[in-house]
Amino acid sequence: MADDPLLDFERSDFTADGSTRPVYRAGTGPAVIVIAEIPGITPRVADFARTVRDAGFSVAMPHLFGMPGRDPDIAAHGRLGTLGTMGRSLGKICVSREFSLFATGKTSPVVTWLRALAAHEHERCGGPGVGAVGMCLTGGFALAMATDERMLAPVLSQPSLPLAVLPGRKRGTDISDSDLAVVKQRCAAGDLQVMGLRFKSDVLVPGERFAWLREQLGDAFVAVELDDEDANPDALIAPHSVLTEHYVDAPGSRTRAALDDVLGLFRTKLLPD
Repeated sequence: MADDPLLDFERSDFTADGSTRPVYRAGTGPAVIVIAEIPGITPRVADFARTVRDAGFSVAMPHLFGMPGRDPDIAAHGRLGTLGTMGRSLGKICVSREFSLFATGKTSPVVTWLRALAAHEHERCGGPGVGAVGMCLTGGFALAMATDERMLAPVLSQPSLPLAVLPGRKRGTDISDSDLAVVKQRCAAGDLQVMGLRFKSDVLVPGERFAWLREQLGDAFVAVELDDEDANPDALIAPHSVLTEHYVDAPGSRTRAALDDVLGLFRTKLLPD
């Protein structure tokens, strides 16, 4: 692939909680917030957003880190360019206080801004509520956003926080106890369904994390777990990004089936009968 100019998205700033960030929007219909993974809004993240748009939804992609539209693949910018793209994104996240990389039982502060964005998009777009997809470091954000009753369809794609490389971090996600209690209450009442996606071999999203989500959310948590052979073999890293870098756009592929599951959740929860 090559850099994506994102010309089919409308860029504007959104301000809430004392912070102003660009948001890329496209489509009509109920809103879905697409929160990019490291290193940011890559061409594959943008293509996923286009797929959601074409399925009948308004898409909002907030720019939280990285360079929007930049292709991280070595073929696009060379090995040094790829390292630079990743390094800049990781550097911003590591020094930012808005992302809780290691803490358990803590919601990342940036989620407050994301909840405000979701509320704004619901008011702007209408419909019964809002959906959200978080990916990798932002995967758990979609769950924490579900304290707001307008969030009806949160999707956790390879939720990687807190980083499982440290002891005691395999279970749980980056959500506070108080926020989790609200989400659990909504799940128990039948108001919420939460979907999680992961590759079974992914050390960043261990099986213990999904087991914990099942324990906390019960039948409201729907897990989609894939094998390594389901992943795009040409991706830069080991199987991780279900909907983007490791997505295989071919009939009958398991990743396409996973994408269909995500779109099915959005249709069920967000599109009026």
